[in-house]
Amino acid sequence: MAIFEGAGTAIVTPFTDNGIDFGKLEKLIEFQVQNKIDSIIICGSTGEAATMTDEEHCAAIKFAVDTVAGRVPVIAGTGSNDTKYGVELTKKAEQLGADAALVVTPYYNKCTPDGLVKNYEAIAKSVNIPIVLYNVPSRTNVNISPEVLYRLADIENIVAVKECNLSQVPEVYSLCGDRYTLYSGEDGLAIPMVSLGAKGVISVTANLIPEYTSKMIHAYLDGDIKTARDMQIGVIPLVKAMFCEVNPIPVKEALNILGCGVGSCRLPLCDMSASGHARVEETLKQYDLSAITSFFA
Repeated sequence: MAIFEGAGTAIVTPFTDNGIDFGKLEKLIEFQVQNKIDSIIICGSTGEAATMTDEEHCAAIKFAVDTVAGRVPVIAGTGSNDTKYGVELTKKAEQLGADAALVVTPYYNKCTPDGLVKNYEAIAKSVNIPIVLYNVPSRTNVNISPEVLYRLADIENIVAVKECNLSQVPEVYSLCGDRYTLYSGEDGLAIPMVSLGAKGVISVTANLIPEYTSKMIHAYLDGDIKTARDMQIGVIPLVKAMFCEVNPIPVKEALNILGCGVGSCRLPLCDMSASGHARVEETLKQYDLSAITSFFA
């Protein structure tokens, strides 16, 4: 039950001092869809969901669903460190028309494996839409182990994992077979993970280069391994620049440099350092970004 194959963009949220800039968000979404992205992920880590009010969070999901209008799947971030809140937000995403929910591990609480299983059982069983588990131990200090994935594999609508702990992917496949669709959560290792059986990437860098990112994944899935490999290697300097400071600071900086006007990150994320800005600006010059600059001109 693959929600998509290829590349999904973890889209940034453009803010003003008064809230979400929906006019700019519409343009960002249109740029992605018109440039052949395979899915839109709204209100994820890159979208700064952790700084949104409940009203903003739901409004962003509804706006993305309405703007995309069925052209590609919309996956809504709904995870929380409070299971009850995660249930309610995932229910709301379903009511608003999201095609799936991306549910991060409960952060800060450091729950046990049993707690992880119960958390995901409660959320998944409260809705009918597909659930994508989001495993990003570097942010949450919690890892969804292969054993936990095995215990969750029989829940019908837990269908996919955005996996950032790539070292455990072979064991996940060994234990769980094809009961999950895996997506790389690491832009720089998307093709290595696809080589193990993943169906795509949920990408930050695709905010800038959606068509390139999608073509890279589809090249491998279509059997053109050399092209996929060369494209993965070729994009590494850009990927490294997009993570030279905490995401989404660099990607928002890049979008602003390119004239997209997405505004700043919300505190506690702050403006990029001068050295970081210089690195991003110099790296952008190495790539053909005419698609995005012309779209936002």
